[in-house]
Amino acid sequence: MRKAVITLLALSVLAASPAFAADAVRISQVYGGSGNGPTNTFNQDYVELFNSGASEVDLSGWAVEYSSSASTAVWGGSGSTWQTYFVFPSGATIKPCSYLLLGCTSAVGGTSLSPVPDYAVASVGDMSLSGTNGRVGLFNAFYAGAGCGAEGAVLIDKVAYGTAACPEGAAAAPAPSITTAIFRGNGGMDDTDDNSVDFTTATPAPRNSASERDPQCLLTPAVPTTWGQLKARYR
Repeated sequence: MRKAVITLLALSVLAASPAFAADAVRISQVYGGSGNGPTNTFNQDYVELFNSGASEVDLSGWAVEYSSSASTAVWGGSGSTWQTYFVFPSGATIKPCSYLLLGCTSAVGGTSLSPVPDYAVASVGDMSLSGTNGRVGLFNAFYAGAGCGAEGAVLIDKVAYGTAACPEGAAAAPAPSITTAIFRGNGGMDDTDDNSVDFTTATPAPRNSASERDPQCLLTPAVPTTWGQLKARYR
């Protein structure tokens, strides 16, 4: 029994480490249909993140980046009046079992994005997501100038949708539209490392840090992280 408790303690330490906590953060919803006239659902693109872990995660210096569907497209591009990334400021966090909403480019037509984004890109034109085919990546540091597939350890999560090349897994997520977004299944809990399996399309329903926490995530028992807790549970 003592060996089993020691093993459990070791596993709990790993589960509580920053690296494991970071892996719990993922892209849970993407909408790129703004700017397509008065029939679009919202007048602002957005990327929603979800933390499936039991610990708050510090997002300081992390980046959400976009690239087009082309196989040669690079992450973190910028022009004279636009950029395709957002870097979280110091002190940004995402709570356990909770969401975070990043507002991207905005346009005339449609209705205002609701709920209000927790963060937004600096200016109109920045992070203009395709409404049908593109790639969104989440990185633990700003990543620029290299193509999809060469990211290495800085990549936390990515989703390619529509006809975009270089998905996570065997195939891309289905294409959204001006009236649909792509959603990670089970409120953000599904993560098989295959975009085509994890994502489906549905009516846009953005969630921010004040939204109700995912109930399925809350049902997951927290792993005890102290020797006293372990003894109390397993002795």
